Amino acid sequence: MLNVAFPIRLKAYDFFDRSGGGYGCRTSTAQGLDFVTGKTFPSPSVVLRWRIAAFIGRSIERTAMAPTPSSSRSAQPSLAAKSYCRFTAGRGQPAADGTAYLGLTGVEIDLGDGKPRRLWLYAHLSADEPIRSNAINVLLSSSTELGASLFVQGPEFAKGLRERTPHLSQRARQLRRNRIWIALIALIAALIGAGYALGWSPAKTIAKTLPASWRERLGNASRESMTAGFKECVDPAGIAALNQLTERLSKGVPAGTSFDIHVYDWPLMNAFAVPGAQIALTKGLIDKSQSPDEVAGVLAHEMGHGIEMHPEAAIIRGVGLGAALEIMMGGTAGGGLANVGLMLAQLNYSRGAEREADHHALELLKAAAVAPKGLGDFFTRVMKMEAEDGGGSSAAMSWFRTHPLPAERARLVRSQAAYPSTPALEAQTWQDLKSICNKTREPEKDSESKT
Repeated sequence: MLNVAFPIRLKAYDFFDRSGGGYGCRTSTAQGLDFVTGKTFPSPSVVLRWRIAAFIGRSIERTAMAPTPSSSRSAQPSLAAKSYCRFTAGRGQPAADGTAYLGLTGVEIDLGDGKPRRLWLYAHLSADEPIRSNAINVLLSSSTELGASLFVQGPEFAKGLRERTPHLSQRARQLRRNRIWIALIALIAALIGAGYALGWSPAKTIAKTLPASWRERLGNASRESMTAGFKECVDPAGIAALNQLTERLSKGVPAGTSFDIHVYDWPLMNAFAVPGAQIALTKGLIDKSQSPDEVAGVLAHEMGHGIEMHPEAAIIRGVGLGAALEIMMGGTAGGGLANVGLMLAQLNYSRGAEREADHHALELLKAAAVAPKGLGDFFTRVMKMEAEDGGGSSAAMSWFRTHPLPAERARLVRSQAAYPSTPALEAQTWQDLKSICNKTREPEKDSESKT
């Protein structure tokens, strides 16, 4: 049996099958295991010992050959030598010269004179300016020592710090700024979306802040422009009937709102609201209505537009706040006050605005104890008349054109629960309203609306 002694200094081993049929072990370097080699080893225990020796040797070799921090600079940020620094503990405090080092976890600050070293962790650092690739110095602060600042000179230090603190680079700062803008835009979009979902309208909000005199002036100009060429109906009995109907419907109108209703000798069946809580009805609408409840329903609907200030909001939305204000101040935007009625006629209300006006109409009718059936009957007859007309140009300014979705709105009216009600006007008063155009006059012009 061969006895093999293993020195303490082992390097690396190769275990192989020798040509003589036995087993052997040799060293792979000059400084290897120094022992006597046998040709054959019949004992299995010796073979096992050599196998163990070979395993231990290779393990030691792998450990010895493992890369060290100093031999793998490409895998880790480069270590910079000490750099001159100037440290200030706070505003008004004297500056102290010292040396700054790039440590494993942060910047080490040595101010000498027996003062304790400071360690500013990389994660807590912030820079006065982004650290660029060509930086030659840096000005740092730390969230752990508020008010203190550290100025360090040297491009090597700046380069090493940039490698260790990616969050201080120009790219990182730009990304942070982009994230802020993206978040801000997303927040604004979400607020606008939520506002519209809840029925908030910027144009309507602005309209409600306008002085009443401005809205009245804009309404006068709109009404005069839209009814140009048609005389105003002023038969005394008819005016009295109209006022009686208006007063009854106004029971549910919000406090502080008073409507001014005008009727024009115009054969076209139409009704429309203009700014300043003003409403225009046509002779054609009154003549084609089969009951005072139908006229009451249409009038209540237009009151709903006025309550919500849909005409003012439509003008602001259509021409912009600046142009709308210029028009109200007597300017020339879009032709001035003389053409504001034409602009309003071309700005149809949204479906949401029509629904709001319908809901107000139903509330006003209920408060006035007038049945909503008249409004539903009017919607139904408008649909029938429009179908018979075929959508020709003669109906271009009809109530159907300016008030879409009559079928949907008729269903809304029919779905209302019944409540105690009386006709909107008595029989004789209804006849007085139908004869309101027996006497007419040329419309009174608002001197302020002339251009």
